[in-house]
Amino acid sequence: MISNPKAAIEAVLFAMGNSVEFGTLAKALETEVSEVRSLVQEMADDYSSSERGIEIIILEDACQLCTKKDYYEQLIRIAMHPKKITLTDVMLETLSIIAYKQPVTKAEIEKIRGVKCDHAVNKLIEYDLVKELGRLDAPGRPILFGTTEEFLRSLGVENTDDLPSIDPVKLADFKAEAEEEIQVRVDV
Repeated sequence: MISNPKAAIEAVLFAMGNSVEFGTLAKALETEVSEVRSLVQEMADDYSSSERGIEIIILEDACQLCTKKDYYEQLIRIAMHPKKITLTDVMLETLSIIAYKQPVTKAEIEKIRGVKCDHAVNKLIEYDLVKELGRLDAPGRPILFGTTEEFLRSLGVENTDDLPSIDPVKLADFKAEAEEEIQVRVDV
């Protein structure tokens, strides 16, 4: 067994976030389940008697590191005010392309934007604004992306058909600007 098994148990419980079976902890510590149960019980007793904000709860065949109920009010104050998501210009541009062109691949997005979009797409997925819709039936089977229900909720629309349409005059201007940009890049 390792030199500080209680610290190892604490680290595993903290990292996992959910309950962990005693058998799994025993394997991690390379010891017997009965030894782990005993150590966890000692730890649970230590946590409950000290002035700490966390505790170990023991379930049938598992245990979990949790916040003490005494501090729920403080947690709720923070949880009720989640961090506001801020979208960068790059992410907004990528999201717009996905919203209007979906289902769309990264290659198609990159062709429109002219630069890589991996980071922007990954962040949009993390924010639950974009999701994988499947794979294109083409060589390499690229992933197809589209918007989520959260995206629609955020914009206050029922479906993507309700998204604002682009003014044809502005669209022509955008195309002209894009063609000029491409020509400048080719000439350089």
